[in-house]
Amino acid sequence: MKKTDLLTPIGIFIGLTAMLMAVFTNTAGDGQLTDFIQITSILIVLGGLSAAIMINFSLTDLKLLPKVIKETFQTRTHNLQDLIDTFVDLSTKARREGLLALEAGLEDVEDPFIEKGVLLAVDGIEPDVIKDIMMAEVVAMEERHRKGRVILEKAAEYAPAWGMIGTLVGLVLMLQNLNDPSTLGPNMAVALLTTLYGSLLANLVFSPMSHKLMLSTEDEVFVKQIIIEGVIGVQSGQNPKVLQEKLSAFLPNHTKQDEEAKQSEEEVVNE
Repeated sequence: MKKTDLLTPIGIFIGLTAMLMAVFTNTAGDGQLTDFIQITSILIVLGGLSAAIMINFSLTDLKLLPKVIKETFQTRTHNLQDLIDTFVDLSTKARREGLLALEAGLEDVEDPFIEKGVLLAVDGIEPDVIKDIMMAEVVAMEERHRKGRVILEKAAEYAPAWGMIGTLVGLVLMLQNLNDPSTLGPNMAVALLTTLYGSLLANLVFSPMSHKLMLSTEDEVFVKQIIIEGVIGVQSGQNPKVLQEKLSAFLPNHTKQDEEAKQSEEEVVNE
C-alpha cells in the first residue's frame, strides 16, 4: 500500500530553512536573501545540468523522471505479519482441500505477485521452476527501478561539477576585469554561488532522493523474497506451523517479540 511520505518535503524544507537562517543570523547582522540569488549562477548550474542529463539519457529514460521523483514523495507500507498469516491460511486450505481450492480465494488477494505465485503453484509447476520465474520478475523490477534511480544519481554527480564550472567562469571574468573594481564583487558572486547551488542540489535533493529510492527497492525485494518462500511452502505442502516458523525468520526482532507477547496473552485468555 502506498501513502504520502512527508519526510522528503519536510527534509528539503528544513535544509532550506537552515540555509536561510544562517543568512539572516550572521554575526554582521546585515545578510540579505537577495545576496544569495544570482541569475547567472542559476542559469549555469540548471542549464548545464539539464544539458548533461539530456545527453546522458534517452528520451524514453527521461520520460520516467516525473514518476521517479513522485516515488520519492511516497512510501510503501508492508505488514509482514499479515503477509505471513496469509500464507499460513493458504497452506492450511491447501492441505485440507488441495491446491486447486486456492484459485477460488485469490479474489481477496490484493498483491498481484502473490496471485501469480499461487496460480503457478495451482498449475502444478515444480518449486524450482516457480522460484526461477518469480525471481526473474524480481530482477526485472530491480532493473526498472535502477534505470529510474540512475537519473537522480547522475544529477547528483553533475550538479557539483557544473557548480565548479560556474566558479571557473566567475574567476575568469573577475581576472579579466581587475582594473574595474566595480566588477569584482558580481563576478566573485557568480564564482561562489554556482558552487553553492550545485552542492545544494546534489546534497539536499538529488543524492538523498536516489538513496531513498534504493532503500525502497531493497525493501520491496525483501518482501518479494518472503512471498516466494511462502508460495513454495504452500506448493510443497509444508505444515502451516512449520511454514509460519520459517517465514517468521524474516521478521525483525521487535515484531517477533510483539507477536510472541500477543500469543501469550491469547493463551492466558483461553485458559
